[in-house]
Amino acid sequence: VDRYNIDLADRQLACAPVNSPEGRRYLAAMRCAANYAWCNRQYLMHLVRKSFEKVFGRSYNALGMNLIYDVAHNIVKIEEIEIEGKIKKLCVHRKGATRAFPPGHKDVPDKYRPIGQPVLIPGDMGTHSYLLVGTEKAKETFYSTCHGAGRVMSRKKAKQQTRIEVLKKQLQAKDILARAHSIATLVEEAPAAYKDIDEVVNVVAKAGLSKKVCRMRPLGVIKG
Repeated sequence: VDRYNIDLADRQLACAPVNSPEGRRYLAAMRCAANYAWCNRQYLMHLVRKSFEKVFGRSYNALGMNLIYDVAHNIVKIEEIEIEGKIKKLCVHRKGATRAFPPGHKDVPDKYRPIGQPVLIPGDMGTHSYLLVGTEKAKETFYSTCHGAGRVMSRKKAKQQTRIEVLKKQLQAKDILARAHSIATLVEEAPAAYKDIDEVVNVVAKAGLSKKVCRMRPLGVIKG
């Protein structure tokens, strides 16, 4: 920061120019991490498919277990954004946010270009998750929308205030099967630790940043 004469409004906004040696190293490391995460999710999906095939005796294609979309939600992307009537190349850093490109945008995969970018907004393990599509209005937020409801309780506080017996009963009452590596992992992600996902998605939809496609409810939860 001192080297590049950057005056920070907050220490947590530490940064470096994109084209500096530090900036290039950061982007390279981040892309490696993102690629690792994508590979990890692909492998987990493969294992889930194999488990279903073993139990039901049918292929994952026959069971309709096709991938709709996969996206990283904490990532930096170099994108062309219109600013005051001019197209500029920007470094868009989405933290707790996800892309929401509109129909026809060049960065949307061919398959979805006619309808817009698939937008995934997951709920917690006891509530719904949503699939939406991006809109032209999302241009006002650098084609970004939220990625999840957001926490109202820290992990530490959730551990202190959540009783595992009560949590299990709450999930069982909704016919949700939960498995976790440890009790601590389960309670820190308790539904009470998050905002109401339905309210959050309704705000996003009413603001015109994304358009609802469908709502999904959890059947099983696995926490590593």
